[in-house]
Amino acid sequence: MDKIRLMLKYIAPYKWSAAKSVFYNILSAVFALFSLTLIIPFLNILFRPPDAVPYPGEFRMTLEYLSQLSKYFFSNLIAEKGPGSALLLVSGSYLVAAILKNGFIFLANNTMAYIRASTVRDLRKKMYLKILRLPLSFFTDARKGDLMTRISNDVQEIEISVVASLTMIFRDPITVLVFVVYLFVTSYQLTLFALALLPVSGWLIGRVSKTLRSSSLAGQQRLGRLLSVVEETLSGLRIIKGFNAERKMAEQFSTVNNQYSRILKRVFRKAYLASPLSEVLASIVVILLLFLGGSLALRGTGSLDSEQLIAFVLVFSQIIQPAKNITTAWFNIQKGLGSIDRLEEVLGAEEKITERKDAIPVKEFKESIEFRNVSFSYNSEPVLRNINLTIKKGQTVAIVGRSGAGKSTLADLIPRFIDVDSGAILIDGRDVRDLKMADLRNLMGIVSQHPILFNATFIENIAFGEEIPDPEKVRNAATIANAHEFIKETEEGYDYNVGEGGNKLSGGQRQRISIARAIMANPPILILDEATSALDTESERLVQDAIVKLMENRTSVVIAHRLSTIQNADMIVVLDGGSIVETGTHEELIRKKEGFYSRLHSFQAI
Repeated sequence: MDKIRLMLKYIAPYKWSAAKSVFYNILSAVFALFSLTLIIPFLNILFRPPDAVPYPGEFRMTLEYLSQLSKYFFSNLIAEKGPGSALLLVSGSYLVAAILKNGFIFLANNTMAYIRASTVRDLRKKMYLKILRLPLSFFTDARKGDLMTRISNDVQEIEISVVASLTMIFRDPITVLVFVVYLFVTSYQLTLFALALLPVSGWLIGRVSKTLRSSSLAGQQRLGRLLSVVEETLSGLRIIKGFNAERKMAEQFSTVNNQYSRILKRVFRKAYLASPLSEVLASIVVILLLFLGGSLALRGTGSLDSEQLIAFVLVFSQIIQPAKNITTAWFNIQKGLGSIDRLEEVLGAEEKITERKDAIPVKEFKESIEFRNVSFSYNSEPVLRNINLTIKKGQTVAIVGRSGAGKSTLADLIPRFIDVDSGAILIDGRDVRDLKMADLRNLMGIVSQHPILFNATFIENIAFGEEIPDPEKVRNAATIANAHEFIKETEEGYDYNVGEGGNKLSGGQRQRISIARAIMANPPILILDEATSALDTESERLVQDAIVKLMENRTSVVIAHRLSTIQNADMIVVLDGGSIVETGTHEELIRKKEGFYSRLHSFQAI
């Protein structure tokens, strides 16, 4: 029931639209019932024209009075106009009732279409915004393919299985309720007999649907794994081909694909069982009603005459389809609840990086960045231990050390991509957790080792984050980054699309666009993850020249792999095992013959 309440929470913003849909469905059910009850006067006119009925008396809300009123009206009409006119009136009334019934069904479904589309839109938006808010540490464990499955297939599954079922939930129970009220008024004995069989039907349906939710959840999880394999294949196709691993990847894909297929067959088999199962059970009830009611009518011991019994069975038979729809909707909801579980795993994930309500605005960097007794762990595994470091404004500070020493983690703490476990990072004496997050990150420009470009034009990538980019500023930033020349040589210049991830450009070109983006932002603080480590000599020279221009008059934190690129740094910080083991200039550290930096330098000099 918790998941049902959760599902209803999704449509809560559209409760008034839902109320309109319910109102239209009530009207459609009333006119549907009215059209069905016209069978009694129709049969009477054809086979047993009513005798003249005296005035039925004062109005009373009873079935007996309404029956007398109907006989009084039709007997007078037949006496005055003939049976043909009475038959024409019944036929016309049926046509009007049918038009009104279907008109209100359309209005109800049209209202539900708005709710469906809006709910799915809101869910996708909620998921996407949540992904943007989650800390980077969340994505170290989460597979990209699985997240893509949740925001696409799982949301679509909810739209198909759950939200679509709301149409039936808002419509069919109302129809069943209106019809059952009529049946009780007509013959409560036969109605109670029919309803007594419902628990048996519910038990059988419940047994089948019990495992449907778990099977659906397993299917969506397997689909996430399947898309992860595809994503890994597309990302690593060069390596797969280079190591002749096509067969291995094909087998891996085939295994996951077959597992998903087996689960999907179980889900479909159980879902397809819903409709025939409910129809067979309903048909058994109708046959029993016909036999029991017919036996009573033949013996003349029942409360219904033959015409009323036919109308009773006809109305009851019209409950079969709505009841079957309710059963199908229940099966579909059980199937979709697995997807709701998967969405809630993401939507309910802890947002460790949050902004305080009384966060302090900051517009400029004045003095220093200070690490004060900073420690950090990934999944209880220590990465940084008691880091104490002060970076003064205008300094270039290089962070060096072995792979896994904590260099990137230390840099990620400054813009609050992750938060410290203990200690504090201060900018101009204020804890970064007390500052407005957007203002904090506006102080910084980031150039990573693997440049991230978007499937957009040069101008959109360079001016990323700006509402209306200034072409002149974009051109100036590209010129400083040594990118203007190769941009001019492309077919469309700055309007040229760089492709997904910048795959139409070389590594050096991508990196220079990334640097141009940082120049365009004009931040006072730079965080540079060794931007030249994977480039050829000529590209490295151009990129290094662009970096030198970028770093002018700025405070820079440089994660260095090649020690030759940071020899002019104001301070070099050596990390090992998550702790600072040495600090100083290149000349100071190189003189320590047994020092950690000196050994690293000698290894790279060989």
